[in-house]
Amino acid sequence: MDNQRKLLMLPRHQYRGVNEDDPIRYYFWPVFGRMYRKRVEMALAECTGGQRVLEVGFGTGLAFINLARIYKEIHGVDLTANIQEVKSVFDNLNIPTHLKLGDILSLPYEDGYFETVLLISILEHLKPETLEAAFLELRRVLKPGGQVVYGTPVERPLMVFLFKLLGHDIRKEHFSTEKQIESVARSIFLNGRVKEMKSIPSLFGAVYHVGHFIK
Repeated sequence: MDNQRKLLMLPRHQYRGVNEDDPIRYYFWPVFGRMYRKRVEMALAECTGGQRVLEVGFGTGLAFINLARIYKEIHGVDLTANIQEVKSVFDNLNIPTHLKLGDILSLPYEDGYFETVLLISILEHLKPETLEAAFLELRRVLKPGGQVVYGTPVERPLMVFLFKLLGHDIRKEHFSTEKQIESVARSIFLNGRVKEMKSIPSLFGAVYHVGHFIK
């Protein structure tokens, strides 16, 4: 793993601004934590750096420390996060952030504003019929040549089982599959690729996809 892309984390108690359902606790678990961290690291490895990055669904701001190393401005939009609490965490680290409450289907930004838009485990929560509108909105806020980087779990029995172990019913929380998401992404963006994260052990196949598409 490139040291610049290794996930840099704060002690768990320092993360704030989200409710008790936020998955931040899983990142610190022995086995599940490794998988959770690796999926973020894979997404970060696709981010090329630049002036501005937007993270859609930033939650606790888990990726902000890494993003601050390769982008001059960190922007974030989230449906429910406590903006002031999350911002204060990173202000204390001298990492200024520009955070807003908002919806992926109506992003509060001008056209062509970002080099990168990052979404980690967000798109699967959208209904399939809204994916096209979401990707069109992501494309709108990207500069020409900008990139959208997303991560999404792979729909397979192992993932359903793992989510049950964590107390979640994947069928009630995830509405779009990785195949549906990739298909819509390829219809909106001309150039792109998808990388797979294998399970631990790898004999169970891919459990996560990271997509990288260029405007």
